[in-house]
Amino acid sequence: MSDFCGQTFAKSLTKGPGVYVMRDDKGQVLYVGKAKNLQRRVGSYFNGQDKGARINLMIKKIASMEVSLTETETEALLLENEWIKAHKPRFNINLRDDKSYPWIRLSSDHPYPLISFYRGKKKAKGEFFGPFSSIGAVRESLNQIYRLFKLRQCRDSVFKNRTRPCLQYQIKRCSAPCVDYISQADYAADVDAARQLLNGHDDAVIQHLVQRMTKASEEQDYEQAAVFRDHIQSLQTVRSQQFVMGQQQEMDVIGVASSSGAVAIHVMSFRNGRNVGGRNLFPSNVTSQDSDQSVIDAFLGQFYQDHRPPRVVLVSQEPSAPTLWAEALGQRRCGPVDLKYRVRGERLQWISLAVKNAEDALRRKLVEKDQWGQGLSALSSLLSLSGPPERMECFDISHSSGQGTVGSCVVFGPEGAMKRHYRLYGIEGIAPGDDYAAMEDVLRRRYRRALKEESQLPDLLVIDGGKGQLSRARKVMTELGLDAIPLLGVAKGPARRSGHERLIFGDKEVVPGPHHPASHVIQQIRDEAHRFAVAGHRRKRQKAAHQSILDGIEGIGSVKRKRLLQQFGGQEGLIKASVKDLQRVEGISEALAVRIHEALHAEPSRVRANQKKTAH
Repeated sequence: MSDFCGQTFAKSLTKGPGVYVMRDDKGQVLYVGKAKNLQRRVGSYFNGQDKGARINLMIKKIASMEVSLTETETEALLLENEWIKAHKPRFNINLRDDKSYPWIRLSSDHPYPLISFYRGKKKAKGEFFGPFSSIGAVRESLNQIYRLFKLRQCRDSVFKNRTRPCLQYQIKRCSAPCVDYISQADYAADVDAARQLLNGHDDAVIQHLVQRMTKASEEQDYEQAAVFRDHIQSLQTVRSQQFVMGQQQEMDVIGVASSSGAVAIHVMSFRNGRNVGGRNLFPSNVTSQDSDQSVIDAFLGQFYQDHRPPRVVLVSQEPSAPTLWAEALGQRRCGPVDLKYRVRGERLQWISLAVKNAEDALRRKLVEKDQWGQGLSALSSLLSLSGPPERMECFDISHSSGQGTVGSCVVFGPEGAMKRHYRLYGIEGIAPGDDYAAMEDVLRRRYRRALKEESQLPDLLVIDGGKGQLSRARKVMTELGLDAIPLLGVAKGPARRSGHERLIFGDKEVVPGPHHPASHVIQQIRDEAHRFAVAGHRRKRQKAAHQSILDGIEGIGSVKRKRLLQQFGGQEGLIKASVKDLQRVEGISEALAVRIHEALHAEPSRVRANQKKTAH
């Protein structure tokens, strides 16, 4: 029980708007909230009334509070959601939206621009179209563009090394600009038509295709003219069948479904008059005591923290303060936003469709959760545990012939994967290929830090390996005083067949078989640990492959490194260069040339190794 006196703190607060933050005795943020009247809102937590199990537990953990005053309630609303995103408080309803939205990118740094799928921060040069609500919507749009305009799909490195057309040309999905089968002007016209299509200007695209058809016909290329005719008909058919919003250009339709304390939200997005796809989201920290209204409030604040609000937002549930939310979203958009929840006609049909999608997503999620829960119970019975594990951590090691070794730690709980808690460990100073020593190193680093930070420990520790790996893991855990944590080894089955793994737990060895619910749990955890380790290893290997032999030499930055490699035609020519040759490069002084020459010839084995890595 904390010594924090909430009533005294509340009485000291202003009656104006602001945001409050609750912290535990370790300084971790428990909850972030907004208030029109800070004194009244904060004081309501400490009036002695029952708030439900979750809030009661939160109040017990409060060790300190702080507030930030704002000029208006709208500012408080925006600040609240910025802090929720930054701190991810344990007791706030949090929007689980781990994946960034997909985009279509049109490159701008090439005479024959590439159009492709893109996800992540928009750092690359070019134009971006979207965001799209689903990968399927992006692929559908790209397929249409490749079919209609035959824009290239290959990377620049592939493009410049082509000597003859690729398969995409043969199946009529690329115009082969790599071998000059299309002029730069005609390709640019096709790029502009694709841009028009992505911006929703179908009439301009059809006009472009009509012009190409007419030109082909005048040149008596009737076969090509027929192709353009078919494209025009196809585009007209797609346009007539597409779900169009009439005159409305931008709109999001949000449907909420809840059951058994779980919530699903379906977002259906319209851009340029078209339905560009839907997406299901599952907020966490929701209990049966949370109303759909509180879920909508949390969703609106957090979702549109990262996504620009459209002109119109339709929601299936009335928010707590519709006018305030419309104003806040308008500030995010830098323009007016119509927030609607009581609608008729077509808009009501769209909301009904969004709710139907949310209900279906929730049903499937609950089925998966039930299967996962059954698997945990089966595993608990199989291993004679005191109960289903609340937190499992699984470790795996990955390398290539002993090089680039990394260790992975993945975490699973009652809901499945807890990706926020995944960790990847780079391993140095271990003999190449010594997986036992690598496992020891990873476990020691993971649990020393856990003890130091007093973070949550697992109820079951899973090791991807047999008795040898398990004995090393047991040694480390005993050394750290954590030998009470149950250890489970997962040894590969005959011919490495999935589902036939041998589980080693204490003195007991069992093979549950591929149809046992516990096997499904173990396979999922083990496969995820392996996937995460392999992905980390590949990133490490790619980084090493791009290292230059000049890296680490004092006085050499990116500009000088580029000049040196260009001057001598690559690393091989650079190694053969004399000190005087090096001095001829702009920016290379005599002292720096000597330093470079000495560094390149002091460790010939290292240089050759780096050359080999770069070549591969």
